[in-house]
Amino acid sequence: MSTQYGNQPVGQHHATARSGASENVLSIIAIVMGAIGLLFLPIVFGLGGLILAVVAKFARHERLSTIALIVGAVGLIGGMILGAVVAS
Repeated sequence: MSTQYGNQPVGQHHATARSGASENVLSIIAIVMGAIGLLFLPIVFGLGGLILAVVAKFARHERLSTIALIVGAVGLIGGMILGAVVAS
């Protein structure tokens, strides 16, 4: 059975809609890890955030990956500088 508007079948067909948050999962995790890396264990969290951001940028082409790269780098480098200042 078709409708008067063309050859589209009658009935409810739900398209799989991807929301903004579901397509930026790795980028969001990378941003959070970079922010945590600024204060706690920058080599672990900052580097982890940076790696996740690179995967999000080049493998999954996520929209927030550039921001995640910046936050991960600031978390890694800034965290090490902040740790050195506090330790001395």
